[in-house]
Amino acid sequence: MTAVVGVLIFLAVVLVLVLLFFWASLRICSDWQRKVVLRLGKFSGVRGPGVFLLLPLIERTPFTIDMRTITSPLRAESTLTKDGASVTVDMTVFWRVVNPEWASLKVANFSQAVLNSCQASLRDVIGRTILAELLSNRQALDDYLQKVLDAQTEPWGVKVESVQLRDVQIPASLMDAMSRYAQAEREASARVLLGESEKTVAQSFADAAKIYESDRNGLHLRGMNMLYEVMKGGNGTIILVPASALESMNMGGIMGMSAMANGTGGS
Repeated sequence: MTAVVGVLIFLAVVLVLVLLFFWASLRICSDWQRKVVLRLGKFSGVRGPGVFLLLPLIERTPFTIDMRTITSPLRAESTLTKDGASVTVDMTVFWRVVNPEWASLKVANFSQAVLNSCQASLRDVIGRTILAELLSNRQALDDYLQKVLDAQTEPWGVKVESVQLRDVQIPASLMDAMSRYAQAEREASARVLLGESEKTVAQSFADAAKIYESDRNGLHLRGMNMLYEVMKGGNGTIILVPASALESMNMGGIMGMSAMANGTGGS
């Protein structure tokens, strides 16, 4: 009986030790996480997601890497553009870890390293770009920054998915100067357009004059039509026509007869 009790106690102790060993070895990793495993200080592999076991006192997981896309807002304040304008640029960077081994072993703090790299690249791009291009060509700058940052962070196991320049702030004095410059450009364009229109009208008149010069009857008919258009507006209309114009169109007799007709009708 004593032997049986001893065996049962031994089995219970073994079972407890096995349970303790299993509990100490059990690890759970979320679906969006990966755990870097070190065995006696050396890289052993990447585990997860789900449940996995470790060798107690031999293996450990000092790094837990989030594999989701991370959004990092950045700001470059009072940065000079290529043409000497001081601007403040807000940028958003979308990035994620694609290689947990490199992200944990090749750089001390991959998140801080990515942010510092983005900040430095943003200031460098602003310094190489003139203000007009920075304001009007953001998509090209976004693509360029994405390629530059992706190349810089690739050795760290990080993928920069996209970069978005959200806002470019300029001083109020510079904004006022740019507004006056744009207004002056619009006025200059309007004057050029008006001049082109005057040239077109003058050319049309010159062409019409050549036609009327060879066709006097057409000129007379045009003059009569113009007088008719003016006179039909109302009885109180006063028309001043140079005598030379009436003589050239041979309209003196016509006007006289019209006046006589009006006088006869009135009496």
